[in-house]
Amino acid sequence: MAPVASLEGRSIGNDFAGIDGWNMYHGSGVPGFPQHPHRGFETVTHLREGAIDHSDSLGATARFGPGDTQWMTAGAGIVHSEMFPLLHQDVDNPLELFQIWLNLPAANKMVPPYFTMMWSESTPVHTVTDEAGNETAITTIAGAYNESDVASPPPDSWAANESACVAIWHIDMEPAARWAIPAASDAAVERTLYVYSGSTVSLVDVDSGSEHTVSSAHGVEIPPGRLAMEAGETGVSMMLLQGKPIGEPVAQYGPFVMNDRAGLEKAVLDYQSTRFGGWPWISDDPVHPRSAGRFAVHPDGRREEPSTV
Repeated sequence: MAPVASLEGRSIGNDFAGIDGWNMYHGSGVPGFPQHPHRGFETVTHLREGAIDHSDSLGATARFGPGDTQWMTAGAGIVHSEMFPLLHQDVDNPLELFQIWLNLPAANKMVPPYFTMMWSESTPVHTVTDEAGNETAITTIAGAYNESDVASPPPDSWAANESACVAIWHIDMEPAARWAIPAASDAAVERTLYVYSGSTVSLVDVDSGSEHTVSSAHGVEIPPGRLAMEAGETGVSMMLLQGKPIGEPVAQYGPFVMNDRAGLEKAVLDYQSTRFGGWPWISDDPVHPRSAGRFAVHPDGRREEPSTV
């Protein structure tokens, strides 16, 4: 499940040159990110296309696919790998994913690590049709849309605090579709909109009347009030990130996110001395058989598959 091509001349770990139309990321065979540590924050990995094989120092393992989300609280420390097996032998294997790093407040930075899966089958997708019949689809990974149900985040997450108003939404708009982001429930909420595919989106602040046009491959901070949108001629896909700031100092070094330099130094020393519990797998970059479907095995041995959720 590795590329049928030589890796010679590629800068593994920093391979973004698009040689022959593709990038290798890390990995000596199968592309991906072999074992590496985290402490002090969370990773929320939402997959749009392709496959990811996960393994970690807790003994958890999984394969997930388009529409699935893995939410992992690193807390006091975890080591994991994320590999991208090329499952298809007769067609290309494109990969599209978003990984959001969500900070933990100081009180929760050293909580026990936690791993959970949010399968596509249980991830709400809301379709809104405007007066012209054009559709907007809102995929809610975190944060309810119009008070609808949404999966619960891990218990120690900043997103588990309802007053934090955390939201992670994917927004896909058809050409010329019109839709309005509802106002946040708290004026202290900060919002960022990333336009990552398509043409343009026009934004109108309903309160002030100000207008802006944002093109693909750009991000913009938007107000917490109601915001009317209109997609450009080829449609547009966006990610909305929202939440109230934790309001604490942030110190980041590589895979560690703490509150100060002392916390970072301790994270490095702890990882060097304990490896955050060690690595239970034979290789640094485990992958599952090509025939394996989507599944998750939790640290307690419980096996989960989308059809059984």
